Amino acid sequence: MKIDKQHLLNYSILIPYLILSIIGLIMIYSTTSALQVQNEGNPFKLLLSQAGYWVISLVAIYIIYRMKLSFLRRTGLISVTLLIDGFLLVISHFFDAVNGAHGWIRLGPGGIIGLQPAEYLKLLIVWYLAHQFAKIQGEIRKYDYQALTKGQWIPNKLNDWRLVSLVFLGLVASLPDLGNAVIVALIIVVMVTASGIGYRWFSTALLGIVSASALLLGTIRVLGVEFVAKIPLFGYIARRFAAYFNPFENATESGWQLTNSYYAMSNGGWFGRGLGNSIEKNGYLVEAHTDFAFSIVIEELGFLGASLILALLFFLILRIIVVGIRAKNPFNAMMALGVAGMLLVQTFVNIGGISGLIPATGVTFPFISQGGNSLLIISIGIAFVLNIDANEKRELIQEEIERTMI
Repeated sequence: MKIDKQHLLNYSILIPYLILSIIGLIMIYSTTSALQVQNEGNPFKLLLSQAGYWVISLVAIYIIYRMKLSFLRRTGLISVTLLIDGFLLVISHFFDAVNGAHGWIRLGPGGIIGLQPAEYLKLLIVWYLAHQFAKIQGEIRKYDYQALTKGQWIPNKLNDWRLVSLVFLGLVASLPDLGNAVIVALIIVVMVTASGIGYRWFSTALLGIVSASALLLGTIRVLGVEFVAKIPLFGYIARRFAAYFNPFENATESGWQLTNSYYAMSNGGWFGRGLGNSIEKNGYLVEAHTDFAFSIVIEELGFLGASLILALLFFLILRIIVVGIRAKNPFNAMMALGVAGMLLVQTFVNIGGISGLIPATGVTFPFISQGGNSLLIISIGIAFVLNIDANEKRELIQEEIERTMI
């Protein structure tokens, strides 16, 4: 008996995704229309661009949902996709830098088509590692972490997952794109943790990350931001550290963004100034529609409105985690947990940046920030999870039918 996938669609994931996407479109219009009018441009320009990407995303969700998981697990497909993204990361160095990083490839008249290969890598690394770790589940259960290292702490093969991950992480860091490099590194930690190894390794990795971060910040604090600024390629990162250490001291220069982010959140209070009534988006908070979009959400909708959006996002992430926990197939489980980890890491890195808990990283907030590439990658991740959930349900139903027929 064949069960059609369309009857197994997980609406507890699809509906929050659709609601968050629509809220994102509303906030993108709110954060961009005023400045577009001031510059005598089309107030709907960036909204239409994001809406176009959303339509493409919906088509991608439909196509990926209808695909067979066996096709999506092909080693050749994953390898070719990774190689293409690696090529794009290399050639992006030859395009103009945006905010100090060569993260964009602009094509077409006026650069109308924008590709962001570092954004694609977030999902690709989840896909690649889920595939790699799923193949050695028997070894992981038997040898724990040693199954991942093959007894070699230093990679000695070109196809070693550690070497591949480090190469791609290095390509992103060389742009230099600190924010996405941090996210990719944390996603790798999530995937290694979800691979089935002992939980003590997660505690060790977490302790190592916290210690390394504290050591880095302490070293920069002691040596001085001016010294770090002299290191090739990392001048813009030094400015962000200067803003992190004391934003109000550099309020007219490097601390401008973070200072105005504080003002925006303070203006919002509990209930906000009302949709469209932000002060900071009118030329004060320069990245109001991208990195600092959630600051404007707090200013316009208040702490309560922003909390509801966060609650909906965390509900979506939780439902994806549930799919991963319930999945019997190792690839399905790790893929779902990886997508959830990708969303969770990006959310916390963005909130940490706009609140001053960590240095600003230039990372967009899922769904809310203007960024077609980000929305497309999140949507493809959601499509993977919906496909995985439907297949797991179908296999479970077929097992029950076979059991009752015996």
